[in-house]
Amino acid sequence: MQNLNLNLKHLRYFWAVASHGSIARASEALFVTPQTISGQLRDLEEQIGDKLFQREGRNLVLTDTGRLVFSYADEMFRLGVELQDVLAGKTPGASITLRVGVAMIVPKLLAYRVLEPILQMQESVRLICNEAPLVDLLADLSVHKLDVVLADSPINPALNIRAYNHLLGESGVTFFSFSGHAESLRANFPESLDGADFLMPNSGSSHRRDLDLWMERQGFTPVVVAEFEDRALMKAFGEGGAGVFTSPTAVENDVLQKYGVEVIGRTDELTERYYLISAERRIKHPAVSAITEVARNTLFQQG
Repeated sequence: MQNLNLNLKHLRYFWAVASHGSIARASEALFVTPQTISGQLRDLEEQIGDKLFQREGRNLVLTDTGRLVFSYADEMFRLGVELQDVLAGKTPGASITLRVGVAMIVPKLLAYRVLEPILQMQESVRLICNEAPLVDLLADLSVHKLDVVLADSPINPALNIRAYNHLLGESGVTFFSFSGHAESLRANFPESLDGADFLMPNSGSSHRRDLDLWMERQGFTPVVVAEFEDRALMKAFGEGGAGVFTSPTAVENDVLQKYGVEVIGRTDELTERYYLISAERRIKHPAVSAITEVARNTLFQQG
């Protein structure tokens, strides 16, 4: 593999296949035929002298050499996209664009508080938000459709996605209820939660798992009335008196003002952590730096 003069077009086609997971999807993204991509991959493998992919069933999986080449190719083309964004951002009158994926389980009020500093920046920033299940957002991040993802858990190491976790902070948890029920539940908290009607995040969320374990340690079992992927919808049900619900203490005042509910109690034994997940190890985007600084130094110091 000495004195290789790699063809960048071949390398880009390889990178596209590895990023999209198949030749068919890469051909759609690049607007070329699958046969063209297959030919370019064969040429690249001949030049390198080793296989880049191997088949497992109907899937293409990177070989050891393929993973090595992809790590360098991904860095090269990611930097190329980043350079284009930086140059566009420096154009007089142009705004910086930040594409953020927000995992559906993240409370909307907290997502707003995390992203709010962007609105206060001197630079003009065009914020594009996309809400979806975390796995879908990470797939978009891997092909650079998103700059960062806001999530309630770090990326699973088992996922074959090159990304980095940036902890924003953690918050204790506050329990809320409709004002007509809050006083009786508040009197003997947290034992009062035993047998109480409860609105829960869905079972796939890290907060739900932590909440179940905390209640088990406390020795009580609530009556789960409903489960939600969208915690804003969960709060709307709570506002209507359907049951007790939780939210990060960091946005407790926002919940009280928006939903007209009351606090039953709080605990620091149960915490929620929030992360920005990015394709880059070091945060360079000025808008991402702004929200990270405020989250770590202000927002999560309240909870």
